[in-house]
Amino acid sequence: MVQPRIKLDPNVSLGPVEKLRGPLEEQLTSALRNAVDKVDDQYQGETVTEVEKELLEGTKAGLHPDIAEAISPDQEQLRDVAATIVHNN
Repeated sequence: MVQPRIKLDPNVSLGPVEKLRGPLEEQLTSALRNAVDKVDDQYQGETVTEVEKELLEGTKAGLHPDIAEAISPDQEQLRDVAATIVHNN
C-alpha cells in the first residue's frame, strides 16, 4: 500500500498563517492518501498518466475549494505515486 506524505516547501513562507503549516500538511496528506486508496481500489488497467490525473482530482475533491484551488503538487512525485499504483496492480 502506498502511503505518501505531503510536506510544504520550507523555503516558502505562509506569512501570518505560518502556524497552520503542520495542520495544512496533515490535511493535504490525508486527502492524498484517501485518493490513493480509492484509485488503488478501483484500478482497472489505466495508464500512469490517467492514474496521476485521478489522484490529483481525488485529492482536490477531498479539500476545501480554496485550498484545492491553491495547491500545486510536485508533478514528478505525484507521477511516482501513480506509477507505484499501476505497477502494484
